[in-house]
Formats: sequence, C-alpha cells, structure tokens
Amino acid sequence: MDRSKFLDAIIENAIDGIITIDDKGLIEHLNPAALELFGYGREELVGKNVSVLMPEPDHSRHDGYLSRYEHTGQKHIIGTGREVSGKRKDGSVFPFRLGVSEIKFSDRKIYTGFIHDLSKEKANEEQIRSYTEKLEVKIKERTHDLVKLVSELEMAKENMQALFQKEKELNQLKTRFVSMASHEFRTPLSSIQLSASLIDKYTSKHDVASVEKHTLKIKNSINNLTTILNDFLSLEKLEAGKVEASAQSFNIISFAEEIAEEMQMMTKQNQHIIYEHTGTTAEVYLDPNLLKNCVINLISNSIKYSGADTLIQFNSILKDDELILEVKDNGIGIPKVDQHNLFEPFFRAHNTGDIPGTGLGLNIVKRYVGLMNGTVACQSEQNSGTVFTLSFALGK
Repeated sequence: MDRSKFLDAIIENAIDGIITIDDKGLIEHLNPAALELFGYGREELVGKNVSVLMPEPDHSRHDGYLSRYEHTGQKHIIGTGREVSGKRKDGSVFPFRLGVSEIKFSDRKIYTGFIHDLSKEKANEEQIRSYTEKLEVKIKERTHDLVKLVSELEMAKENMQALFQKEKELNQLKTRFVSMASHEFRTPLSSIQLSASLIDKYTSKHDVASVEKHTLKIKNSINNLTTILNDFLSLEKLEAGKVEASAQSFNIISFAEEIAEEMQMMTKQNQHIIYEHTGTTAEVYLDPNLLKNCVINLISNSIKYSGADTLIQFNSILKDDELILEVKDNGIGIPKVDQHNLFEPFFRAHNTGDIPGTGLGLNIVKRYVGLMNGTVACQSEQNSGTVFTLSFALGK
C-alpha cells in the first residue's frame, strides 16, 4: 500500500470527524465520522461553505475569521482544544472540541478540522451537576434537621437536668421530713408503750381477759408504728450514705438462735419458728447488726403473711467459702407478676390486702446485703409460700 492510500484509510476510519476546507472556507472533504456527526450526505456538503455547519454567531462571522487571519495573522480557530458548537442538518446543536491545522502547499493552502463530539461528556457533566445540586439540597435539609435535632436534644438535656435537680431537692426534703417525723413520733410512742405496760401490771384484775386483750392491741399497734418508723430511719440513713458494713467474727448458731427466740415472742397463735444449722463450723465474718436487721425483716414478713398454726423454717448453711441463710414459710406467697418489682422501695404485692407495711423492708434488706457483698433471692408461689435466700461469700 502506497503512502497516500495509507493516509486515506486512516482518515476514512477515524472515530473523530475530519473536515478539510480551502482558504475561502469551502468544504473539500469530510470523512464518514463527520458526515454521521452532522447528519449530511457527502454530496450535500462538498463545495459548501463550512459555516453551514455552525450555529450563530459563528455562522455569520466565520468568513471574517478567515479574512482577518489572512491579512493580520490573528488566529481565531487555528490551534487545538477549542470547545465550540456544531449545527446538524436537523437544526440541533451539539458541543464538540475542535482542533484546526493549517497545511500549506506550493500553490495553495488548506485547513483541516478535527472534531471530537462532546455530547456524551456534556450529558454526563449535566447529570453529575444535577445530582450534585440535589445532593447539596439534601445535605442542607439534613444539616437543618440535624441542627434542629441537636437544639432539641440540648433543650431536652437542660429539661432533664432541671428535673434531676428537682428530684434531688424533693429527695432532700423527703429525707429531712422522714428524719424529723421519725424522731418527733418516737418519744410519744415510747410513752404509750410504757403506759400500756403499766396498765398490764397495775390494773385491777376484775376483767383480766379484757384488759390483757386491749393491752395486747396497744402493744401490737405500737410495734407496727415503730417498725414503720424504723424502716423510714433506715432508708434515710441509706440515702444519706451513712450506713457502712462493719464486719466482725461471731458465731452464726448463737446469733440465729437468739433471733429465733426473740421473734418467737411475736408470732401468731400456734406459729412456730424452727431453726436448723448445717455445717461443721459456726464462725463467720460479717456485720452482725446489718445481718440481724435483714433476718428479722424476713422472719417478720413470714409471721405477718402466714396464718396461725403454721411453721416458719429458718436455716443457716455454712460451707468453706459461703454462708447461706434461708427463711421459708407457707403463707400467702407473692404473685409472679409482682416478683420482679419486689425489691423496689414502697412496692407491695397486690395480694397483701389490709396487712400493714411500708413496702420498704425488702429494699432495705437488699441494700444491707449488698453492703456486705452478698446477694438476696426469692422463690415464691401464690397461696403456697415463699423462700428468701441470703448468700455471702466468706474470705479465708
């Protein structure tokens, strides 16, 4: 293949459009890519002024561009990389990148234009621009929503802090009231208790049964009020952080027998407290005062929520590294629905009826046991009874 045919083959098969014009702007040659790009047949363009392929204002000014270049050398379209618009046969306008080369022969010169269609690139740019604008709008909306949310959260935080402060103040008021009420009522209650004892001792024995009956009622009422006040005082001390465990070594058997004997005096008719110990040793290292409060509270509940003619089982189990205390009764039991709230302050099961109580006892037990690094567990079935278990890990 000679060189001329080789160049013709390159031009004819190029993917970009190639147009050759003379120094008057008349089209001499177009390759297939250029014809397809502008939508013309070859015979429709050869010999026509190249401005036919240009939209305004370049259509009217093109001849002036060539004339000015011829006379002054001022380039308008000569060079590479210029982005211009083309006009198709159907009148539609499209963007392309134009590179123009000037080729001089001995007797004349021609201009060859290389046309790279930018339609797809522009469409992609437009799509990207559209997406970018939409994204910016979304970002602004989300930013606005985020700022609004942050503002609402800050307001909620301030409100929460205000509520916490109010709650703290209310707790302080409650604590002060409990402390005041407990101490102010303790003195007259002690006087009532003494008076009841004197009545029992010095009354004439004309109607012994009636006197003893009413005396017992007075004593029971006083005991109930004293228990309530003691619960309030214990809660006040716990809330104020005034309660600390003070461990010491003591004999758990003697400790438990003393409590069982003391609580037996408070039982109902034919209620009996049975104490049993399991283990080869008896020495433990805990806070006896806190532990006594816990056991008395649990046995008191068993007495209160069990009927006459019942047994209350009190067990101590001492292993090498653990002490377990159990208080078991066959009283009214605790409904399943209430058991998960059992240790909350002021909570009482819905089946307690008119049986007196503050709902503080088990909360105090749990907190005392916690101060001794122990755990408390409950197993209960309504109308069948309840078992409370206190467990303590013992150091060597």
